[in-house]
Amino acid sequence: MGADGGTIPKRCELVKNKKKAEKLDKSVKNATKWRNCQLSQQPLKKPIIACRYGRLYNKETVIEAILTKTMGNFPAASHIKGLKDFKELKLKENKDYKGEEVKGDEYLDFNQSEFLCPVTSVPMNGINGFVVNWKCGCVFSEKALQEVKSEVCHGCSGPWDLEDSVVLNPDDELLEQYKQKLSDERKEKKAKKNNHESNEVESGGDVQTKASLMTQAKEVGNTNVKKEDKAKNSVKKPEKRKAESDIQSDPTKSDAYKKLFTTCEEAKKKPTQHWVTYNPLYY
Repeated sequence: MGADGGTIPKRCELVKNKKKAEKLDKSVKNATKWRNCQLSQQPLKKPIIACRYGRLYNKETVIEAILTKTMGNFPAASHIKGLKDFKELKLKENKDYKGEEVKGDEYLDFNQSEFLCPVTSVPMNGINGFVVNWKCGCVFSEKALQEVKSEVCHGCSGPWDLEDSVVLNPDDELLEQYKQKLSDERKEKKAKKNNHESNEVESGGDVQTKASLMTQAKEVGNTNVKKEDKAKNSVKKPEKRKAESDIQSDPTKSDAYKKLFTTCEEAKKKPTQHWVTYNPLYY
């Protein structure tokens, strides 16, 4: 049963074992997450944003999807509803990163990345964990948090709280925690909104009662104003004062004196001469 030359085959050559699943290198597995937009799969370029799940996107792509209402077509970003669901990142650029400018005869280090930690200068390539301060958007490595203990932000010296930080591209276990946290926050917000609306409905009767009282008061006031206007309009104007006597028929006046006045009917009733003038208020 041997081959030529009298060799005897071994068992391992005759019985084939099941192949073990190939393990993908961690750096290769995370390369697309740290270099490409999770929405469009295009290379990341500033401005870069991160969602509440720690995923990275191009801001322009996300804004366009929100405006066109096509965000629901992308399962990786369906949880993004508006501007409050993501934060623009403040990243430190790596001056030694060449990207696509590498020539054919040059060595390309795939561990190099476009961005670095501002504290430890660790490349943001997926090997080391990175955290974003959700209050300001500064990004730094987890190594910086361990080596440099600080109560302020490592990037801008602003407020820092570990509860308000988000790990970029977290593992599956931490990702589930982020999903549960976001779901609880939205449920709580919805419950507060419903309670507020119910309180408004309960107080609606009092509001309507006050409104009706104010309406009645306005109607009474308008009625009083109308009555006062009618009373003012009902006041009669004083009649013009008539002459006390007729000059021409006055027996005490001489004929020479009577000739000084005109003989028209209107002039006969006036006690004074026709050339005498009065102010405009004379009746």
